[in-house]
Amino acid sequence: MWKVDLHNHTIFSKDSLAAPEKMIQAAKAAGLDRMAITEHNNLKGALTAKEIDPDFVIVGEEVMTTKGEIIAYFVKEEVPRGLEPEEAIRRLREQGAVISIPHPLDSVRRSAMGLENVLRIIDMVDAIEAFNARVLPFDPANERASRLAEEYHKLKTAGSDAHTPWEVGHAYVEMPPFSNSEEFLDSLSKGKIVGRKSSPLVHLASTYAKWAKRIKARSTK
Repeated sequence: MWKVDLHNHTIFSKDSLAAPEKMIQAAKAAGLDRMAITEHNNLKGALTAKEIDPDFVIVGEEVMTTKGEIIAYFVKEEVPRGLEPEEAIRRLREQGAVISIPHPLDSVRRSAMGLENVLRIIDMVDAIEAFNARVLPFDPANERASRLAEEYHKLKTAGSDAHTPWEVGHAYVEMPPFSNSEEFLDSLSKGKIVGRKSSPLVHLASTYAKWAKRIKARSTK
């Protein structure tokens, strides 16, 4: 069985300072067999990581729609932020991507869709992220997401949502090997989620990354 972390960010996301090569190194040190790079609204980090290790990296994107975020795997063309979720999903389907909804019921994150918006598109997606390692300790969002996936007969994904190397591998899916999106879906149906929550302090690292990038951008104007 492979260990596959399906939610990771690098410096190409606004809230991370982690180089793609460092994330790959951390993933291998954590014993992962594959990792998805899922930048916010772009493919730059995933494509850069793919060039570094083509077999190890799954190209993904976390897309902010008008109703919250969706996440996709085996993406070939970048989908911009700000689209209605149905339109974003349509564009992803045209390129054969696998689609999930990350941290759908997180009670803190503004990017979470929430139940009403999830149900609006649930028939259009393949999976629900049933474990996100960045969900806060007091929040039962992962348990609720897992039950939601079961109720609507959706596959379950899991990811560390890592923005730093030391978070990588905190959550993953144990699943049979795969080589393309079709095999990935079949493998995911046989998968087992393994995860532990990260320290809430990891959110400070993301906040620091945002401010550091803003300050740098202003200083170069």
